[in-house]
Amino acid sequence: MYKPRTVSQPAELLPYLFASWPSVKKKQVRIWLKHQAVLVNGQVVTQFNHALKPGDVVAICSGRYAAPGAVVAGGIKVQFEDAALIVIEKPADLLTVATEAEQEKTVYFRLTDYLRGGNPRAQERVWIVHRLDRETSGLMVFAKTPEAKSALQTGWDEAEKRYQAVVEGLLPNDKGTFQSWFDETNPFKVFSVPRGTGTRHAVTHYRVLKRTKMRTLVELSLETGRRHQIRVHLADAGCPVVGDSKYGAKSNPAKRLALHSCILGFPHPVTHEELRFESSLPAELARLV
Repeated sequence: MYKPRTVSQPAELLPYLFASWPSVKKKQVRIWLKHQAVLVNGQVVTQFNHALKPGDVVAICSGRYAAPGAVVAGGIKVQFEDAALIVIEKPADLLTVATEAEQEKTVYFRLTDYLRGGNPRAQERVWIVHRLDRETSGLMVFAKTPEAKSALQTGWDEAEKRYQAVVEGLLPNDKGTFQSWFDETNPFKVFSVPRGTGTRHAVTHYRVLKRTKMRTLVELSLETGRRHQIRVHLADAGCPVVGDSKYGAKSNPAKRLALHSCILGFPHPVTHEELRFESSLPAELARLV
């Protein structure tokens, strides 16, 4: 809709936008900046006095973003979307990325199709920042530019990542920390082993939210991000996640793994604003406790 413009002489961004698109109301131009719809040389810029130099290309990304709570692409709920990233709630039983056996039933495929509006020739796509197990539901963030992916992954260890799990049995303490060394050489299952060559340290903090006679609802936060980390640590504690037969669970009343990514917090990769998202425990899991 808005043809990109090439800068011919030095200028500040906001006055340049006013001059380049005089038919657009100034209020709308400021909204473009605020909502990260202005790109300079392909990168989102929100600073009104950003210095432009000759040869810079200024473009307006005028596409409409999904409203918070919108459900797109086969049951994926969008919590937040702008020009740099998209935060979604992943349903259970959906892969993050493709495998040899499954190419299309993935979050990556469905979000890419959503961004392209169903047009396979379009160039829009997402970049993977992190992953959730197929059986786990809840919050994930995907980047919409390679620069956003790099920025998010650079600070990912400091991002706030919390989960809720319903486990079999009763944890003895109301809060604490699990830590062990993982052997991740088996592609299908992870084990806690003595520290040695090739092992990786895994640290999970937990606090009990509710107890019943047979189960515990527990909140977990990750200090490290190892494969199957929460599942292994809870199984090691004698309280496997409900529905997790791979790690010793005996029951599966919800017909799914009772693990949900409930809180995700991180700085925005462009504006550096602190973002924090929450997702309630799905009803089929909440009923278990």
